[in-house]
Amino acid sequence: MTIVVPADAAAIARAAAILREGGLVAFPTETVYGLGADATQAWAVARIYDAKDRPSFNPLIAHVADLEAARREAALPEPALRLAAAFWPGPLTIVAPLAPGGFVCDLARAGLPSVAVRVPAHPVAQALIAALGRPIAAPSANRSGHVSPVTAAHVAEDLSGKVDMILDGGRTAAGLESTIVSFCEESPVLLRPGAIAREAIEKILGEKLSAPERAEILAPGMTPSHYAPAARLRLEAHELNEGEAALDFGGRLAARAEPGTVVLDLSPSGDLFEAAANLFAHLREFDSRQIADVAVAHVPERGLGEAINDRLRRASTPKLD
Repeated sequence: MTIVVPADAAAIARAAAILREGGLVAFPTETVYGLGADATQAWAVARIYDAKDRPSFNPLIAHVADLEAARREAALPEPALRLAAAFWPGPLTIVAPLAPGGFVCDLARAGLPSVAVRVPAHPVAQALIAALGRPIAAPSANRSGHVSPVTAAHVAEDLSGKVDMILDGGRTAAGLESTIVSFCEESPVLLRPGAIAREAIEKILGEKLSAPERAEILAPGMTPSHYAPAARLRLEAHELNEGEAALDFGGRLAARAEPGTVVLDLSPSGDLFEAAANLFAHLREFDSRQIADVAVAHVPERGLGEAINDRLRRASTPKLD
């Protein structure tokens, strides 16, 4: 049985006890809901892969309390420390070589000599980490490849019966996963666009972020088909085909829609932050209405638009059998 409870102090204490015993707890962060396990227990982490039906080669992010805790797990170079000072706590994940004596287990790292760490800003996430006293390995709390969850109800739709507890902290603010930057190469590499725009990171670093050179999966969100709803998405649409619903941006498709057409606008005003917050909720809404085909309006490839388009491209990529 999966328990869904408001994220008060008593529930958080109970959730920490579940994690300590090797159980799974879904909890809110400022990005999306995470599916948490004690990152130091390989068998507990294995339950995450099982619950999500997640490929074992896809590493997990270790959520930690603060910079000091992050440095116990990862050997953070000076540029990474500057990013941490600017964006932690917050939606930035840093991938770096393992620190000597780190506690995050091999399975959570998918056997890699690196580790992904993040200090979340959400008070429930912070309280849960503090109550456990250990890093929490937590991918998004959804079936692997499905749309990421931004409410406790979304988690229950995907994982009811597979997770011990869902801490309900309301809808998440960013609605988009963390940005992932790796410091395992000579220069910093953007592994995944996310809730902090590339430009903001590059401003702190004083240099451009590189693209990954290897096909090796170093962080979550790097598989070609990911974040996929049941509906088929047709990107960069300028008109609606017969029978299509619309995922709009700035009202671009609404004027062309026939009466009765389902139109969900990521941001009627064209605000990319609003669009990011609405992305996964709108994709799930199409699924809840059993809509098969969705035309997607153009979203500018700037700021958070880069991350939004990254998710949309992955969502529209057919899964391999």
